[in-house]
Amino acid sequence: MSAVRSSRSLRRYSRHLLVPEVGLAGQETLARARVLVVGAGGLGSPVLQYLAAAGIGRIGIVDDDEVDITNLQRQVIFDQTDIGRNKAVAAADRVRALNADVAVDAYPVRLDASNARDVVRAYDVVADCTDSFGARYLLSDAARLEGRTDVYASIFRFDGQVSVFAPGGPCYRCLFPEPPPDGSVPSCAEGGVLGVLAGIVGTLQAAEVLKVVLGIGSPLVGRLLLVDALGARTREIAFARDPACVLDGDSPGLHDVADLVQPRAPLAAPELDARDLDAFLAEHPTARVLDVREPHERILGIVPGAVALAASELDARMHELDSATPYVVACRVGAKSRYVVARLHDAGFARLHHLSGGLLSYAALHADFDFF
Repeated sequence: MSAVRSSRSLRRYSRHLLVPEVGLAGQETLARARVLVVGAGGLGSPVLQYLAAAGIGRIGIVDDDEVDITNLQRQVIFDQTDIGRNKAVAAADRVRALNADVAVDAYPVRLDASNARDVVRAYDVVADCTDSFGARYLLSDAARLEGRTDVYASIFRFDGQVSVFAPGGPCYRCLFPEPPPDGSVPSCAEGGVLGVLAGIVGTLQAAEVLKVVLGIGSPLVGRLLLVDALGARTREIAFARDPACVLDGDSPGLHDVADLVQPRAPLAAPELDARDLDAFLAEHPTARVLDVREPHERILGIVPGAVALAASELDARMHELDSATPYVVACRVGAKSRYVVARLHDAGFARLHHLSGGLLSYAALHADFDFF
């Protein structure tokens, strides 16, 4: 007897069995399915829990990050006891607790050009729950090259996006041909996100995964669903395969993910580890921290003695800075500050250092520092 046909499973999945588009055959399809979830954060939390509850037979989880207290506002697959644990491992434990019938593969590694295609190849469908443009391009490209469907979602503040990049339909590069310049677009760690938005968009993403696996309904192929949680509105943008796409066009120029990795521009200033900031400032009495966070970010804490100049105001206020002063350029997590370093360097500022990991890394080393 099939595992799905046992009396326990029939009862467990009874609400699925009552849905004509699923039924017993569909539930058995779910039990045979293999889904890879890349990113066990805000989006990955609802995706993993609903796929596990639905009875997906094998789930792979890729994430090299550790659970931090700031994650708990939206990453509801974790609790306070998980702080400090690897996300893939902790999420895998939660999936097993939800449904012992599901086989789980935890990959506590960063997906990169050396492993992306091998990992993707082992699964039928990919759920892109990542939070960076580099990871999205890498994962989508690997999925397309391996003939796998990539179910994509992203969130920022109150806005979300969901789409499906399936073989035969347009790919991620057809929609977004080139990634934005490094550091030009803030991440959730810099700009924030309404916690519940991850649940709204992640659940839509999970629904698309299930539709793809079951072969039912109208997946978001060639359609980008936009979610505006603040205005309680959704709208849809249609897009088509791009004949000029470098990956999926009529004359593709990219044939392997090794060709697709976007190299990060070299930093135009030495990196300064957060552990060394105090000593550096003591050794260089004229040096100042240049805090380039936006005004709304400074409510999280002020750096004593720092020069506050938001990255968005840099061009208009650069004349206020003294090129003879040594500056340690810092933002919250170290992304926006890279952009500022490059702009200042181009403008002739030579006495620059970049705070690696941002002020969040510095705060983590100082329990008495009123910043989070």
